[in-house]
Amino acid sequence: MLKNFWYACEFSAAVTNKPKQIVMLNQRFVLYRNSQGQVVALKNQCSHRGAALSMGWLEDDCIRCPYHGWKFQSDGQCIEIPSNQLGTPIPKKANINSYPVQEKYGFVWLFYGDLLEEERPPIPPLPEYEDSTMHPIYLEYEMKANYTRVIENALDPAHLYAVHANSFGAGFAQDPRVEDYIVQDENWGISAKITYKNHTKPKTGLFKFFFRPTNTQLNAKTSFYLPNITKIESDFGRGKMINYAIHIPVDDNTTISKRIQFRNFFTYFWADSLFVKFHHKVGLEDRVVTESQFPRLLPDTLLTEVHVPADALSLAYRRLRHKYLSLGWGFKLNKSESDNSNQEQTRLSYASLRK
Repeated sequence: MLKNFWYACEFSAAVTNKPKQIVMLNQRFVLYRNSQGQVVALKNQCSHRGAALSMGWLEDDCIRCPYHGWKFQSDGQCIEIPSNQLGTPIPKKANINSYPVQEKYGFVWLFYGDLLEEERPPIPPLPEYEDSTMHPIYLEYEMKANYTRVIENALDPAHLYAVHANSFGAGFAQDPRVEDYIVQDENWGISAKITYKNHTKPKTGLFKFFFRPTNTQLNAKTSFYLPNITKIESDFGRGKMINYAIHIPVDDNTTISKRIQFRNFFTYFWADSLFVKFHHKVGLEDRVVTESQFPRLLPDTLLTEVHVPADALSLAYRRLRHKYLSLGWGFKLNKSESDNSNQEQTRLSYASLRK
């Protein structure tokens, strides 16, 4: 997993003044809105006995632990311990981690890392979010797979005719060849334009109503933005569709993909449920094969697996990821570390508790 990036961890609409647990990066976070509507992000583990703060309640824009009522500010500082006698100082180690947050493009973004504000990579641009001609739908689904495998699946142009044979991929069956393409460097990412020259009308599924029955050219652009965002743009002449997916690493073997799909055709609100249902069907097709992959995590070297020209984009992703791992931006928490409420805390001895 990578640190020092902004992670979109939840849809903005899902965060309210009721504390909400988010599990990401092998850790638990709690999100809530204060009285000004601003999102607060804290470690979801009380420094006292480890209770989940998301089970607590808000008071004066602070959150109280459900176990002993300890009160924490939005910066993670503990300001009240109800069981203490008046005048008893609050230990500095009672404080918990807080995290920078932004709201943008319909998501809450949490920065996880140790870079100063001016050194942090930017949130990638999602220009379609401001485009009134592009109609959005929102959805999410879970895969029991490592997020790196899920990302590679989204970047892979060669699996469409096989994995998605019963949905949109049927149009690739007559000619599954992937023409050579060039991978371009982007700001904090990569992209590639891929042309499918002999795409035909799918025999079944939603898209059979929008594709021509004869061979046509399908133009696609696939992009990746660090640390975990994929973007697929498809232009089939009669319309354009753009799929953003933010692949959240819950733990080493679980990924939640939160998605926004934009389209400029058939933009009726009543049609959204049809597109959501179809998108889930496609996601289930991907999930079956992605959850079967072994090893679960990407191999450490390119020599472990066999590669072909169509893999150029996923290989570029592996190299880009390795670049930042080599810079020391990778991390992996073991279970005992992920259970701690504060990474900077050390174990307290009985003697230190008495001080």
